[in-house]
Amino acid sequence: MSKRAFAIAAHPDDIEFVMSGTMFLLAGAGYELHYLNIANGSCGSTEHDACTIAGIRRDEAIAAANYLGATYHESLTSDLAIFYERQTLARLASIFRDVAPEILLVHSPQDYMEDHMMACRLAVTAAFARGMPNFPVDPPRKPIDQDVTLYHAQPHGNCDALGRPVHPDFFIDITSVIDRKQAMLAKHTSQGAWLGSSQGMNSHVAAMVDFARDVGNLSGRFEFAEGWRRHYHVGFCEPDADPLTVALCQYLQAMMGQVSR
Repeated sequence: MSKRAFAIAAHPDDIEFVMSGTMFLLAGAGYELHYLNIANGSCGSTEHDACTIAGIRRDEAIAAANYLGATYHESLTSDLAIFYERQTLARLASIFRDVAPEILLVHSPQDYMEDHMMACRLAVTAAFARGMPNFPVDPPRKPIDQDVTLYHAQPHGNCDALGRPVHPDFFIDITSVIDRKQAMLAKHTSQGAWLGSSQGMNSHVAAMVDFARDVGNLSGRFEFAEGWRRHYHVGFCEPDADPLTVALCQYLQAMMGQVSR
């Protein structure tokens, strides 16, 4: 089984907000990292047209992936065009078969934004279809016979779209990498003004740090944390498979940290 971890999110900077601390730690644990935003960020500006801002955000995402040490995969749609439909699914499933990860990190199934939830659905089905020879993918690739364990990140604000709390199954202590998480998110310079005007974030980097601190407070143990829920195993992996916590327990214990359940 390949020690590869694949993060699939909706937009450029989503991985940085809720997944990148765990990815830095997985890199330390010897994992090969892969990075994909399904949408290209084309709506993330009031100053540039869609084509221009998509190009800017692509460059920022590549810089962020390079800083993480991850392989960058091209986006598949425009913003607000992430739909659960066959063409996008076939393209994402082809990429998934090519990467063949052991760990898949995805959005929460419940979140404030439809793009996030659709990205989650597409990623889960792309993983589920990895071994189906009768599901044609684009470009064509052979099915793979490999288990994958899926983990859902925390939604923004630690609640669903109705404001109900969403509590993680477990927490990853990211205190040792919070500076790198900030530096990676800071690569997305175009989003400072946009998130301030569209979503009330005075600083997108400060907002991310506050969110990581909130998850740390939920843990009751860590200053900064990322929270995760493990997807049901049927169709993906063995019932007791949990490569994320196994790898990071070993790594963080060696680094004088630990995973808290």
